[in-house]
Amino acid sequence: MAKNKKEKEFIAVTITDMVFENRNREYGAFDLRKRFHKYLLIGFLISLIGISSGIAVPVIRAYMTKEQTVVLVKETVAELQNVQTDDDIAPPPPPPPPPAAVEQQVKYTAPVVVDTVTEEVTLAIVDDVRETVSNEPVPETIEVVEEEEPVIVEEEPAFVFVEEQATFQGGDINSFRDWVQKNLVYPPVAVENGIFGRVTVQFAVNSRGDVTDVKILRGVDPSLDKETIRVIMSSPKWGAAKQGGRAVKQQFVIPVIFMLQ
Repeated sequence: MAKNKKEKEFIAVTITDMVFENRNREYGAFDLRKRFHKYLLIGFLISLIGISSGIAVPVIRAYMTKEQTVVLVKETVAELQNVQTDDDIAPPPPPPPPPAAVEQQVKYTAPVVVDTVTEEVTLAIVDDVRETVSNEPVPETIEVVEEEEPVIVEEEPAFVFVEEQATFQGGDINSFRDWVQKNLVYPPVAVENGIFGRVTVQFAVNSRGDVTDVKILRGVDPSLDKETIRVIMSSPKWGAAKQGGRAVKQQFVIPVIFMLQ
């Protein structure tokens, strides 16, 4: 018994006790050394659990994916079995037989035999024939309608400087400007809104003395611009300008002033 007790006491002595024999065990290293095996066991168990989880999770996931794939395959096969193919469609019924040919029956009529044949002859009266003749005279001449050729108006080049200026009622461009100012009618809309100013307008006098190509270069208000164009377009005939002894088209630019009284 004493021998067994000594063996147990010897076994109970650990390596830590042997290392720290005759040393200060109150130092922290003794406690750390004593708890080392416990922490080692806990770490081993945690590592074992982590490794097992890392292996088990993919296996379980693969197994579940396999089951889903099998279910999808079964559903696909079932759908394919339910699909109606061309072989399952019943063939169309045969066309109806053609109608039987109907034999045409012609009724035979026996000829009538007579001794003599009477021919009816109708004589036309001359007066009746004359009535069908038209008494309208035949036209002696045929009128030919000729199509009028379209008049092509060639665009004249406009001159600014010419040998002989265009004249307006015996005067020059200043006479025309005075005439425009006298014939202006101040638009009521512009009067109500207190609109005034100078409208710069461009126009031309062609070789026939007509005012053409009226264009507002600098306007003030649509009502004033419209009135300026109206007055200039109502201008009487001019004396055409001349260049090299022939009538030409001349271009002018004048200001038209609108001023409230």
